Amino acid sequence: MPCEPSSVRRARQLVSSALCAWGMDDDLAATGELIVSELMTNTIDHTRCREAQVVVQRRLENLVRIGVADRDGNLPEMDDKPGDDADCGRGLLLVDQLSYRWGYDLLRHGKVVWA
Repeated sequence: MPCEPSSVRRARQLVSSALCAWGMDDDLAATGELIVSELMTNTIDHTRCREAQVVVQRRLENLVRIGVADRDGNLPEMDDKPGDDADCGRGLLLVDQLSYRWGYDLLRHGKVVWA
């Protein structure tokens, strides 16, 4: 997907379609949509990548991994306490609260940030 704001909506639709196809409930689909929107937004806002790839994997019956891959080697950092008036800095805090786990895998040319 191109790293532009309109891709966030497409990423949400992709995750929702995959989770619905696997019979996941609406609450999980909504959570997955929110997670991928934060991950995709971080890629758009914090990398110079022109494209990103959304990855949705069903690891176990009740475990789904949602990731966004890009070709930027900079690693994500979670701001523990963004200021009350901060315009950004809450995305990974939200991902951390909504997911069982999150992290990143370094790739030969970039990384995948996943939850």
